[in-house]
Amino acid sequence: MSIGLIALLDDVTALAKVAAASLDDVAAQAAKAGTKAAGVVIDDAAVTPRYVTGFAAERELPIVGKIAVGSLKNKLIFLLPIALALSYFAPWAITPLLMLGGLYLSYEGAEKVYEALFPHKAHAHEEEIGKAVNAKTLEDRKVTSAIKTDFILSAEIMAITLSGLEVGGFWTQVAVLALVGIGITAVVYGSVAIIVKADDVGVALAGNQSESIFGSPLRGIGRGLVVGMPFFLKALTVVGTAAMIWVGGGIIVHGLEGYGAPWIGHTIEHLAEVAAHAVPVLTSAVHWIVSATGAGIVGLVTGGALIPVIGYVVAPAWKRLNGLFA
Repeated sequence: MSIGLIALLDDVTALAKVAAASLDDVAAQAAKAGTKAAGVVIDDAAVTPRYVTGFAAERELPIVGKIAVGSLKNKLIFLLPIALALSYFAPWAITPLLMLGGLYLSYEGAEKVYEALFPHKAHAHEEEIGKAVNAKTLEDRKVTSAIKTDFILSAEIMAITLSGLEVGGFWTQVAVLALVGIGITAVVYGSVAIIVKADDVGVALAGNQSESIFGSPLRGIGRGLVVGMPFFLKALTVVGTAAMIWVGGGIIVHGLEGYGAPWIGHTIEHLAEVAAHAVPVLTSAVHWIVSATGAGIVGLVTGGALIPVIGYVVAPAWKRLNGLFA
């Protein structure tokens, strides 16, 4: 074998080692950053099923699929390049943009609470907004609304991922953000698909005619799923609405800390610490509950204040603007 070929093989081996090390680094950073974003991922999984409830069974998976595709577009086509561009050229703009997202989540969640408390007034309010955006069908509106909400949650996930990255080159950042985005989307919408189709699985299990030792237990599990899933989905709808409010409020609180109003976040943190020390057995759980409650109160108050603003200012202005270009 010639010396030149040996040298070439050495170079190839060295490059392969560098590539393997880079892949390991990307995987490690993606896992670490994804763990930091776990809270938002849970919120995302809790929020999404409420957009599917109320539709025919055959439309559930197609709707989840549409939202999942929209989520991937959000993360990979829009948010990934935006996150990188902002981090390099305008890092100061990240916080106010996230706060706008927090306001949107707070408004969406507060509107659902308003709808539950005052259904007739909320229906009129939703009709006015529906006319303003001129949505063609309920499904299209639900999918569009879900993708918009996902955009905010995905922006938070990508921002957390970016902030958790260790020192690395441009392409390492791209690879980590893409890997986290794809992985989280698969986990969230795979889970949502399982949740919304669990009742159909229950019907199939309850109707099986197997005489084997497993037949009766499987029928029992199926009946349990059929009876329990409607209640579970309703509970998940409540959790999803609460998640929108506390995530939105949390974004607002953290943003205000950078704009001269840290006392809100400090007060919530202090109350969480006091409560956690009062219950030493469940310290972490109590700390989280109090922190989430504090953020939720901020989100609910902020979102509630935005309802009349959207209903009487933004929606009519949008309607008039659409009329000018109609």
